[in-house]
Amino acid sequence: MIELFTIFGKGGIVLWCFQEGAQLFTEGINNLIKEVILQERGDVTQFKHQEMTIKFKLDNEFDLVFIVVYQSIIQLSYADKLMAEVEARFRDLYKNVLENKNLLYQHGSKYFKSFGEEFKNILEANMRSALTSNQTSRVPKTFQESAKSQKTVESMIISRPGGKNDKKKKEVEKKKKAAPTERSGCQSPSSAVDSNGSDVPSMPGSPKSDDDEMKARREAFFAKKKGGAPKSCRGAAEKKSPVMEEPKKKGKAARVWDLSGKNTDAATLDYSSPKDAGDGPEENQFVNEQRAFVGRSAALEDLRHESESEEEEEEVIAAKVSQSGGWFSAFKGLVGNKKLTAEDMAPVLEKMKENLILKNVAAEPADQICQSVAKKLDGKVISTFSRVNSEVKEAVRDSLTQLLTPRRRVDILRDVAHAKSEDRPYVIVFCGVNGVGKSTNLAKITFWLNENGHRVLIAAGDTFRAGAVEQLRTHTKHLNALHPNHVQLYEQGYGKDAAELAKAAIAIAQERKIDVVLVDTAGRMQDNEPLMRALSKLIRMNKPDLTLFVGEALVGNEAVDQLVRFNQALADHTSPGEKPLLIDGMVLTKFDTIDDKVGAAISMTYITGQPIVFVGCGQTYKDLRNLNVSAVVNAILK
Repeated sequence: MIELFTIFGKGGIVLWCFQEGAQLFTEGINNLIKEVILQERGDVTQFKHQEMTIKFKLDNEFDLVFIVVYQSIIQLSYADKLMAEVEARFRDLYKNVLENKNLLYQHGSKYFKSFGEEFKNILEANMRSALTSNQTSRVPKTFQESAKSQKTVESMIISRPGGKNDKKKKEVEKKKKAAPTERSGCQSPSSAVDSNGSDVPSMPGSPKSDDDEMKARREAFFAKKKGGAPKSCRGAAEKKSPVMEEPKKKGKAARVWDLSGKNTDAATLDYSSPKDAGDGPEENQFVNEQRAFVGRSAALEDLRHESESEEEEEEVIAAKVSQSGGWFSAFKGLVGNKKLTAEDMAPVLEKMKENLILKNVAAEPADQICQSVAKKLDGKVISTFSRVNSEVKEAVRDSLTQLLTPRRRVDILRDVAHAKSEDRPYVIVFCGVNGVGKSTNLAKITFWLNENGHRVLIAAGDTFRAGAVEQLRTHTKHLNALHPNHVQLYEQGYGKDAAELAKAAIAIAQERKIDVVLVDTAGRMQDNEPLMRALSKLIRMNKPDLTLFVGEALVGNEAVDQLVRFNQALADHTSPGEKPLLIDGMVLTKFDTIDDKVGAAISMTYITGQPIVFVGCGQTYKDLRNLNVSAVVNAILK
């Protein structure tokens, strides 16, 4: 059932492998490493490749990866338990070897050849346990094991409506209903009222008739209307339960001051003692509230200074450890290491998630980043004197840096030179929602290409928005003033098919030996089905070298929805059998208006996995930058 089980280090050395023909799964495992493990993309524990399911488990203490591969059609219920038991056994057997990195990397997997027998025993035990549980769950209960077999014929007869039990229940309920009426009528248990209204002695517990109950209720009702119980009831009550006079409350004693002329000692004037707080309950309450307020103020003051003094205390302790010897050094050896757990990291990660959301990171990427950090640090050994929040902060810094660092480098100048060598123009299509600045940043990129010596043809593909063509005409005029004869504009007016217009522009550029074609498109909302279909047609027909999504740095969760919908539309409208042409990169506009709320860069990169090619800021053509990864990460974490 298991196709492959392997253990390897994060450095790339395979320590042990169970199965011949492991090379058959090389592509799937490499994809898992590149797309999941290295990217640390959320709390993912399995990966699907073709018809195989690959589950993995990380050991952060020794930097190990445990992988099991099986066919997706099989429900391998014990895969997680198998990996956990194998990890525990592998660590117990080879802990000394795993701790010595030099020994591990020099001699490779020769130390772990004997692990095969241990693995077979663990695998067989898990298979037997799974088989037994499946058989137990499938076997139906016998009649003797069912609850119905415990019932007798007599219990079924007397439990029927009208049976003995039913009659007994009705009698008990009738007695319960009669009990409060006896109390309301103030009748003694040894007397009753006959039909003429006279007292008739009756035995205790004897049932009353309906007339007796009605009379008792009527008497109680009239007594209540007149303002009290019947006289007989009141008299009896007065005899049985005389009213106890409540003691009068002691009034507040007058305070005697020293200037009043009376002799007063210092003890009398000491009001800090609880016994002198006042005799009255009002003064006691005031004193208690005042003390509680003082206590709360002190607690708040301690909490305020706790975070400031915590780091200083740790530095002092660490200094003492480094300077002192003897018994203190021995104590450090006893408590020198600590494994991070999920409970240790939970409060710090919660604060980190809130900070990411406040910095404009979308909720879903913020949650996934925190989960990946927790998974990365779980089980990691740190010094006792090292702060947990500093470890988490450093791990978040590494994750964000790795996320923003592009997996593939988009070098437009290199790609333009390559397309020129093939005697064709390099084509870039700009897409995005309304008002994000597609035309403006297209003009900035045109200026950047002109500065690097390339001629550009702008295709006015926005045939929908009024003034779009005139805006590009103005940009072309200004750009040619800076670099004469380096920019041309191809337009067909409004109401034309943008896909056909782009195709004609590319043909003209190839005819005129123009290096780059920049295709402007109309802004469209991500939920507009006809316009998204038209964009897919333009990209499918012209097959551009680069498709750039232009997004605002101002948006948070909206950036996630926009990118997901655009990519989904491009994939859905691809012809069967063709590889979908999705978004290749992003241009982040209005970056100078957000101060330190740079989370949109994190959200957009996380969703697509594609790089941010340009960052737009300012009003001039020169205001175009590459993304500064370290500056963005520092702004997120400060």
